[in-house]
Amino acid sequence: MSVVISGGGPAGMVLGLLLARAGIEVTVLEKHGDFLRDFRGDTVHASTVRLMDELGLGRKFAELPQSRLGNLVVPVPGLGRVALSAFDKLPAPYNYIAMIPQWDLLDFLVTQAQQEPTFTIRMNAEATGLVQEGGRVVGVRYRTRDGEEGEIRAALTVAADGRHSTLRRAAGLVPEEYPVPFDVWWFRLPRHADEQSAPPSLIPGFGEGEMAISLTRDDYFQIGYFLPKGADAQRRAEGIERFRERIARVFPQYADRVDQLAGLDDVHLLDVRLNRLDRWYTDGLLLIGDAAHAMSPAGGIGINLAIQDAVAAATLLAEPLRRGRPTPAALARVQRRRQWPTVALQRMQRILHGVMFQPVLSGRRAGPPVRFVLLTRHVPAIRLGLSRMIAIGPRPEHAPAFARRPAA
Repeated sequence: MSVVISGGGPAGMVLGLLLARAGIEVTVLEKHGDFLRDFRGDTVHASTVRLMDELGLGRKFAELPQSRLGNLVVPVPGLGRVALSAFDKLPAPYNYIAMIPQWDLLDFLVTQAQQEPTFTIRMNAEATGLVQEGGRVVGVRYRTRDGEEGEIRAALTVAADGRHSTLRRAAGLVPEEYPVPFDVWWFRLPRHADEQSAPPSLIPGFGEGEMAISLTRDDYFQIGYFLPKGADAQRRAEGIERFRERIARVFPQYADRVDQLAGLDDVHLLDVRLNRLDRWYTDGLLLIGDAAHAMSPAGGIGINLAIQDAVAAATLLAEPLRRGRPTPAALARVQRRRQWPTVALQRMQRILHGVMFQPVLSGRRAGPPVRFVLLTRHVPAIRLGLSRMIAIGPRPEHAPAFARRPAA
């Protein structure tokens, strides 16, 4: 039987690859013509690196342009820079987080999936609705960039189309929203020639009522500036000069280049959501990744959690698909497998929101939580546990036997 997947992001592409290796006919619909978009999540965690090895793709994956992210450190008055993570202390060789441009990762996954005769990807094709018969989802309606409209029928439809999922809305499924204290402005600042040798790092910056992070890229710094939830219009009304002043206060080391921000059109808003569906499926339809549970950027775990959803779905549904249409009970098993890791990680993110973000953005604190930082400094087990939750996750999935191949 066949599967149609809406969304060619990491979850959709991994699921497509795994099911194709099981001999299932798979069609992935991707609404864009390529994957070249700025400020998508680029962290590839240890659980995903291990998955690539299990699929026999480790060597080819290692050839992708990438760097290893250092431990998260925060500045503490009187103590200097204190590490909050210990990724390097996790069991080798899966003791790091890789930074890989997401378009390179997705191109890689497409290339590997296209080696399977049962895999098809249709670019510039957007799923616009569900095809239903007798109360069951039996496929999707789609529209191409050229305006062509059509239907693809399948034994299973998978919504991997993100936090604003079209198919979730078409199915009438509404997630429960959890409060989030911030949105994020993403933008770039250039790296100077004498900074090119600096190792990749994630550096937080703090000010009175302000907080930001800096990610080291090949020839620029990717900056995430946290602003109070819903304050986008108000902050834009302040103008670019005021924003340059804000960044120079949070990151004094970048004060010499903030004028490279020509205007607020260079700043991209991420409307941060944290939500979860009570039910991730209906008869004939399964939702995974952000379509089922949108994650906050805290910890950078959303992509890898979505990939774990995809692995679990392929593992549990390949055999039911070979026999025909997966029953709602089979789809429910996927949710049961992935729900408690999702709940655990969302609870961790909500704690981080309350401990790290909300006090700073509300003006109650002008830096990291010193007591928490000191606790992690003096109790290495806390650092290691937090690192494992982020890099590996509470229930890491392994590649199913049918998808494994010898290392190429």
